[in-house]
Amino acid sequence: MNVLDHPPLQVGADVPDFELETYEPATGQFGKLSLADLKARNKWTILVFYPADFTFVCPTELADLADKYEALRALGAEVVSVSTDTKFAHLAWRHSEKLLAGVQYPMAADPTGAVSRLFGVYDAATGLALRGSFIINPAGKLVSAEVNFYNVGRNADELLRKMEANVYLMKHPDEACPAKWHEGAKTLKPSEKLVGRVFEALQ
Repeated sequence: MNVLDHPPLQVGADVPDFELETYEPATGQFGKLSLADLKARNKWTILVFYPADFTFVCPTELADLADKYEALRALGAEVVSVSTDTKFAHLAWRHSEKLLAGVQYPMAADPTGAVSRLFGVYDAATGLALRGSFIINPAGKLVSAEVNFYNVGRNADELLRKMEANVYLMKHPDEACPAKWHEGAKTLKPSEKLVGRVFEALQ
């Protein structure tokens, strides 16, 4: 099925392949990114949609994400920011906005809104994408989704926490991570013995 014909994804769904043009701050060059290539390299994919270049909350979010980029890469993920701007606008914004000086992850262009529509964040009234963060596992399954409206910025600490939990759970599929879980904290093993006894299991 073509991406344009695909209904918006829900968590747990297999993500169809898509390709995006990018500006690559690490090299200063334009490039292309595809989900098929990331899956072939056994990578997790983190897509961070935002409304527009040269706006106000957006550079604070991308700078925050840049601070966590190496930690996310260490978990096996490639981070990609996405907006409906062009790759040329990404280049210009990256070089003019000082908050973006530390951004090294690919900045993807979705000018037709096709990929934004796929993830259910495209706002037809404005032609922009809402603030959506999505985690896709190496098998291509969507395992996490968060969407905020235009005026509420996200916290990359929570994105990193969710990424840590999902990586752990891929290795331990019989377990579950409770609220605020971080690496090294107790997990839960759902069974009839755990019903009504979660407090005791976490002690």
